[in-house]
Amino acid sequence: MSGVSSEPSSDRRRIAFVFPIFNEEGNIDLLHRTVDEVTRPLADRYEVSFLYVDDGSRDSSLVLLTALAERDSRVTVVELARNFGHQLAVTAGLDLVDADATIIMDSDLQDPPRVALELIEKWEEGFDVVYAQRRSRQDSAFKKLTAGGFYWFLRKMAAVDIPKNTGDFRLIDRKVVDELRRYRERDRFLRGLVSYIGFKQTAVLFDRDKRHAGVTGYPLRKMLRFAADGILGFSVTPLRLISRLGYLISALSFLGVLYVIGVKLFAPQTAVPGWAFITIAMFFLGGIQIIMLGVLGSYIGRTYSQVQNRPLYGVASVRTGLSQLVQAVGSGVDAGTGAR
Repeated sequence: MSGVSSEPSSDRRRIAFVFPIFNEEGNIDLLHRTVDEVTRPLADRYEVSFLYVDDGSRDSSLVLLTALAERDSRVTVVELARNFGHQLAVTAGLDLVDADATIIMDSDLQDPPRVALELIEKWEEGFDVVYAQRRSRQDSAFKKLTAGGFYWFLRKMAAVDIPKNTGDFRLIDRKVVDELRRYRERDRFLRGLVSYIGFKQTAVLFDRDKRHAGVTGYPLRKMLRFAADGILGFSVTPLRLISRLGYLISALSFLGVLYVIGVKLFAPQTAVPGWAFITIAMFFLGGIQIIMLGVLGSYIGRTYSQVQNRPLYGVASVRTGLSQLVQAVGSGVDAGTGAR
């Protein structure tokens, strides 16, 4: 697949930064200035480009990105047709990028751009995936608690080893990007997919900063859905737990039957007729059944979405360098081909 970047002017290898953008008008200019300053020492060895994916922003983010592309020929702006979500915005960037190495970075400046140099150093040592692993984070106590619980639960449930305290901030080699393009599931959990794919991977520790401006694109509701994507996408353990819970309830019911028979035979005078126990048992079993149906429904719903085979995202336009405007038709890249 050929990306949207221009043809290279030298034999230098290419490094591309992919930034998903959603309502980040307060961060865009500072983000680009900072990344530009950080990557200047690489100019003699690499051609550096920047790909911004506007995920249906409702503020002036797209206007700022368009102006940025007009000033800097290294900038490509992908405008999605609507808001498809962070993971699909990153996917769109990876589908379009054309570079020897790609660095995925959030646009809120919580991922320090200076860490990108350390990622590149590890890549130069021969690693195909270099993920930034948080050593510390300046988030609320609730955020830290829920994130810790999520990664603990994910490690227990998932069939793939996903490193703790990692996000999508990472460098991935071209061959990993090419492999990742073959995976077209809709409910995407990219850090899990990258771990699942394999190749030589290593970590770089860093201290995460505070968000510079704006609000998080992952409120609690979206975080819960994202966690479900990570668990359901890489584990069938919830389905196994349903069976085990059924066996447990059956065993408890059998013990209850033995208890009732024992009371009737050996202590009939202590038996007190009533409906309280029966009512509680019915509600309990009914609740368990509803939970089981909910888990099954989650897997069935994901299967239904997948077999519809709809494009993952739609592209409204691609602006690349010095006001060149390319109107894009269609949407997500075809699985396995890389062709639009």
